[in-house]
Amino acid sequence: MNQSIPWGEWVAYIEPYYPNGERGRPSMGIEKMLRMYLLQCWFNLSDDGLEDAIYDSYAMRTFMGVNFFDEQVPDATTLLKFRHLLEKHNIGKVFFDAIVRALAERGHTMRGGSIVDATIINAPSSTKNEKKERDPEMHQTKKGNEWYFGMKCHVGVDAGSGYVHSLETTPANVHDIVVVSKLIREDDEVVYGDSGYIGIEKREEVLNSLHLSQKEYRINRRYTSVQRLPEGYIDWEKQIERRKSSVRSKVEHPFLIIKRYFGFAKTVYHGLAKNTHRLHTLFVSANLLMCARAGRSLRPA
Repeated sequence: MNQSIPWGEWVAYIEPYYPNGERGRPSMGIEKMLRMYLLQCWFNLSDDGLEDAIYDSYAMRTFMGVNFFDEQVPDATTLLKFRHLLEKHNIGKVFFDAIVRALAERGHTMRGGSIVDATIINAPSSTKNEKKERDPEMHQTKKGNEWYFGMKCHVGVDAGSGYVHSLETTPANVHDIVVVSKLIREDDEVVYGDSGYIGIEKREEVLNSLHLSQKEYRINRRYTSVQRLPEGYIDWEKQIERRKSSVRSKVEHPFLIIKRYFGFAKTVYHGLAKNTHRLHTLFVSANLLMCARAGRSLRPA
C-alpha cells in the first residue's frame, strides 16, 4: 500500500480543509495523519487501540515515518479530530472517485459490463447503551431463515477486471434492486446480477431511462426455477447459469477483502454517513490492493 497510494495527490485533497497551525499547538503533518487513519481502517482499531499499536509495532511506526528520538505518536484525540475532518468533507469518496478515474485512464478497467451485488454489514442490536435504543438509521431484514440488523453495502464492479467503480449504502431492509440503477455506468452494455435482481428490466426507473433500458441484463435464475433434465441430456440452461455465475463471482472478492482482511464485518460507528465514509476508504484500498497484486501501479513513473 505504501508503494500503491498516490500520497501527494491525496494530501492535496485534504490540504484546503486542514488547520494551518496558526492557532493552538502546531498541527501534525497531513501525510502522517493520513497514514495513521489508513492504519486504523486496515486493522479495524479504535483511536486508543491504534495509538497503543503504533508504540508496539515497528512496522506501523515505519509506515508512518515516526522517529521516537524526535517526535511522539499523534494521540487518540488528534486522530479523532482528523477523522471527523475527513468525514465532514467526504474525503473518502474523493479518494474513491479519483482511483476509479485513474484505473479507467490507465486502461486497467475493461468497461462495457458491470456486476452488481450487495452485502449486509451487521450493526449492534443490543439496547444496553446510554440511550437504551438501537441505531435509528439501521434496520433489520430476513435473509434465508435468519434475521439481520444493520446496513447494506451495494457495489458495482467492472465485469472484466473486478475493480469496484460504484458504491451506495442503505439500511438493511432496502431491497437490492432499488439501488441498482445508481451502480450502472453509462457505457455499460451488459449487467450481471444474482437472482435478487430478477425483474430489473421491468422497473420504472429502468423503463423511463434511455441508457438503462438498452442494457442487456444477465441475471441468474433461482435454482428452483431451472428445470432438471433426465440423465443423458445436455442441460443447456444449467450451463448458461454457470457461465453467468463464473462472471458474477468477481464481485465477491472485494467483499472478502473488506470483511476478512480489513475486518469490517460489523459497523464501527453510529449512522450511515460515517460508515459509508469508512467503506469508501476501504474499497479504494481494496482496489489498490488488487491492482498491486496484478503487478500494476497507479503512481506516476
